[in-house]
Amino acid sequence: MKQNVLVVAKPERLEIRPLKNIVGSLGEIVGEISLVNTVLKERQVDLILFDAEFPGLNRALVNRLRMRSPMTDIWNLTDYGETVVDGDADYFDGSIDLRTDSSSLTKKVADILRLKALLHKYGIVGRSDKMKLVAETIDLIAPTDISVLIIGPSGSGKELVSRAIHEHSLRADRNFVAVNCGAISEGVLESELFGHEKGAFTGSVGKRDGLFVRADGGTMFLDEIGETKPDMQVKLLRVLEDGIFYPVGADRPVHSDVRVIAATNRDLTTAISDGHFREDLYFRLSVIKILLPPLYDRREDILPLLYFFAQKENLKGFSDSALDLLRRYDWPGNVRQLRNFVTRMAALHRDRTVDKQEVENFIAEQNMGQTHLPVATGHTPEEAGHELIYRALLSLGNEIKMLRDLITSNLPPRTEFETAGLYSNGNQPSSQSMQDMERDLIAATLTETDGNRRETARRLGIGERTLYRKLKKYGLN
Repeated sequence: MKQNVLVVAKPERLEIRPLKNIVGSLGEIVGEISLVNTVLKERQVDLILFDAEFPGLNRALVNRLRMRSPMTDIWNLTDYGETVVDGDADYFDGSIDLRTDSSSLTKKVADILRLKALLHKYGIVGRSDKMKLVAETIDLIAPTDISVLIIGPSGSGKELVSRAIHEHSLRADRNFVAVNCGAISEGVLESELFGHEKGAFTGSVGKRDGLFVRADGGTMFLDEIGETKPDMQVKLLRVLEDGIFYPVGADRPVHSDVRVIAATNRDLTTAISDGHFREDLYFRLSVIKILLPPLYDRREDILPLLYFFAQKENLKGFSDSALDLLRRYDWPGNVRQLRNFVTRMAALHRDRTVDKQEVENFIAEQNMGQTHLPVATGHTPEEAGHELIYRALLSLGNEIKMLRDLITSNLPPRTEFETAGLYSNGNQPSSQSMQDMERDLIAATLTETDGNRRETARRLGIGERTLYRKLKKYGLN
């Protein structure tokens, strides 16, 4: 464990219980940021644990480390319960309470590293809790023959997840066959999936086996399953239940042993209500459901993805201002759009760093022709409006904090008397107005959802853990 974990703490703090007997078991201890930078240059570090009392610990410092090592988790160590550093702990991946016993702490760190190892095992690039949950689900279901339904927007990585399930299943040595149901007309799709007999239709000059025969013993990935017509859904249901189907024009059934993984970017429950999708097929497909969130809902994954694709394309890198823009962009095309962006930059700027102007040009080009504000699919106009306002507030607050950290980190040290004198006229700077707006928005959304906190978090576009912290902060419990 020690070769993958850095504990950043001052030596004098290690003499304070319970740090003295605990921290040394968690990882390699360093007392200076310069030493952290040196280690990050020399090797990949999986996890950095920051003592909450470390001098100068703020958003700007954590962001600099993220730029240097995007795949590294950064957690906060505190011996007085949940901590909020510099007014907002969202830029940490999590917080560990040092008041627990050493075995619990060691177990917690081991669990963090286990989840990171699962991400790597299944080819998932990122640090977010949502993608760690996806990796855990893959780990549980891959060895089984359970049918899986993957739900996520276009470009979010549904085929990558389906391949990971197949490649770590007992069927890994057999074929993985993928078909986009939405890209093939219904008549052709039936022939492609089930095959046909000679003379079954005009142009069928010979017998042809379908994809279900080709996938026998392996895995079939049915992408955009929501685009299939009711007649096709009946045939698919029969295959899922007993593995039997009839090729087009055949009078004898064919049997195929296939595990089916389906995917959709549509809300199939709505399609069921509208009579466009069979409820029995939905329940047969969705024995296990895997939800892939859009990229703007897991922004902590943007930086790792940028560096991962840049390394594959031999792209030199990005300036800090360019990265700041890229991290704040919503990426409506998700991971596919991000990958295409990096590929494009590599083709045009392979031998130099991508700068802010080039990112601005890319974003402006993506927005050409749009005459409305971007909204999240599946949201009502009212929900989308709340989400846009809230995300704008968070972005503004983050920029203010980063600017404040940058200014204060470069100011000369002040004496206690000088610091006290700064605000002697009562004009202490405050972000109260913005906080009032945030509090009112959260309170209004809670009222609209009748106090349902999960639904409130979804409408605001934030995690439930973040919502609970803000409820406590504003006294809205």
